[in-house]
Amino acid sequence: MKMTLGYIGLIVLVNWGFTVVPLVPLLGGEMFPPMSLVVGFIFVARDFAQREVGHWVIPAMLIGGALSWWMADPFIAVVSVSAFLISEAADWAVYTWTRKPFAQRVLLSSLVGTPLDSAVFLAMIGHLSVTGVVVMTLSKMIGALAVWWMLRKRALT
Repeated sequence: MKMTLGYIGLIVLVNWGFTVVPLVPLLGGEMFPPMSLVVGFIFVARDFAQREVGHWVIPAMLIGGALSWWMADPFIAVVSVSAFLISEAADWAVYTWTRKPFAQRVLLSSLVGTPLDSAVFLAMIGHLSVTGVVVMTLSKMIGALAVWWMLRKRALT
């Protein structure tokens, strides 16, 4: 349960971070939430948690959302859980139904889930833009790419 508890903890940490770390203006007046840099690791943590507990990863995500309600801004918790539910459904489907090695599933599920999460999150906080979605998606993919590279490197040695 170590990975699952870590996943729940990351959800709470990031949601709390979204409430205390201010948005940063990008060129053209777009706003970027710096905490989205950490969200990419949540997607990877979900993959490890699903590997550990299977389909019980969805209730684990809901537990993280419920804890966020009490420990962070309730609005951010609702927005986060909504974005997670949508993106995690797609992410879960890719992770579950592909027959690829684990490292490839981490990368593929993040490629599907992170743009959905970014778009839903930004739309719900009133800052939806193409630039914002692209920047958030790219920032989230940094974590996924780092873990994919480490897993792939380990598989080759």
